[in-house]
Amino acid sequence: MDEPNSQRDFGIYTRVELADRDFTDTEIRRMVRTGALSHLARGWYATPTAEPAAATAVSKGGCLSCVSALAAYGFWVPPGYSGTTHIRGAKRRRGDLGFCRGYGPPLPVTAAVDLSPTALVYAARCMTAEDWIAVTDSVMNTWKIDVPALQEMMPYLPRTIIRLMQRCDHRSQSGTESIVRVRLRALGFAVEVQPRIETVGHVDLKVGRLLIECDSKLHHTSLEDYQKDRMRDRKALIRQDIPFRVTFDDVIYGWAETLDDICAVTRPDRHRVRKGRSQ
Repeated sequence: MDEPNSQRDFGIYTRVELADRDFTDTEIRRMVRTGALSHLARGWYATPTAEPAAATAVSKGGCLSCVSALAAYGFWVPPGYSGTTHIRGAKRRRGDLGFCRGYGPPLPVTAAVDLSPTALVYAARCMTAEDWIAVTDSVMNTWKIDVPALQEMMPYLPRTIIRLMQRCDHRSQSGTESIVRVRLRALGFAVEVQPRIETVGHVDLKVGRLLIECDSKLHHTSLEDYQKDRMRDRKALIRQDIPFRVTFDDVIYGWAETLDDICAVTRPDRHRVRKGRSQ
């Protein structure tokens, strides 16, 4: 399967790439003098609109990778990772906290920004397990691929990543949904992902009768979506299911209280299905 983001242009080129575009060395030097290009490192040049973080990475002798590369491609990244530019070098470096370490031998730097599968391999060392799983779910869902397909794109598969990917799910529709799923399963809950409920439609997660919807501002703030969500909630209640909506803040910043509420609703004495209920 072709790499979906292989053609992304971040405005940074090697001398060879510029030559392939029919720029001579004389023209390149003139463009540097006039400001049309800036010289970042030996054999590397950037346009005035180049991705700033990638330009920084190249100027330091590496490429943008790990969490920073994933963010540059537009994938969902949980809060807490934006303060550092994550850089991968072609050689192992010590004493520089800006350079990320992989699980295998150093890979050659051939582009200003690592492809997403390579960035994921490096991000596994820099992110928490649940955050990494959420981002990996985001990549798979965006590309409409599953775990084996993504594994084929990765430069190598250490045991740590294989174990993490056993907990991934390409069906997840949002980062918060992924995190809720991972957390609840870790606590022993049986969680269904994106089940289709009769008269209700697809829901994010299902725990027994509890239908968990992970709402986001992007998809749930229009009047049409607001009305649709409330109708779905009514249909769920008619079925004797329990609609349970959580927001980004509920999951990321208020999880303790959210979990308490989930546990309260799913108590065996409260959560049982009455006899005669239609399935």
